[in-house]
Amino acid sequence: MSDFVLDPKTTALVLIDLEHGITAMKLAPYSSADVVSRGAGLAKTFRQKGATVVFVKVLIPEMLQLPVDAPLMHGTPPPNATEFVPEAGVQPEDLVVKKRSWGAFHGTDLEQHLRRRGIKTIVIGGIATNFGVESTARAAFDHGYEVVFAEDAMSSVSAEVHEFPIKNVFPRMGRVRSVEQIVKAFG
Repeated sequence: MSDFVLDPKTTALVLIDLEHGITAMKLAPYSSADVVSRGAGLAKTFRQKGATVVFVKVLIPEMLQLPVDAPLMHGTPPPNATEFVPEAGVQPEDLVVKKRSWGAFHGTDLEQHLRRRGIKTIVIGGIATNFGVESTARAAFDHGYEVVFAEDAMSSVSAEVHEFPIKNVFPRMGRVRSVEQIVKAFG
């Protein structure tokens, strides 16, 4: 892992679904508060290093209209469901991408923003590991980006559901690292 180095000029942090409607879910192995705190810490480091920071949010009411066998959410989302939690620390210079599906690439301008900035590597975190994070990572991999997974800055509906992609899928698409390792990779 000593060869793990990130260039701030060509690296972007992409944080998935740190808004009220998603962070209200019970998560494991990390709580929503832990994921948000670690994501906000990464975003602060990325900004200090001059790297790109992207926050992605889902337009929940539009997703809830799709016909599915199992609901995405139980109950009615709160009125502020699609607003980022203040603890995420979104800044005016950060990019905000609005998605209508699990992944942040399909039907959004994320790809255009990244290509215009010369981004080659995406560090990804957020909620939920096996939904929005995995879907976005698969598309990033398909688009030819190097993908780094901030393992302790993401979580899911159970520890087992979180662990499956961490151990079986993500290592085949990129590098799985801790927030601490990612911060150190900037040098």
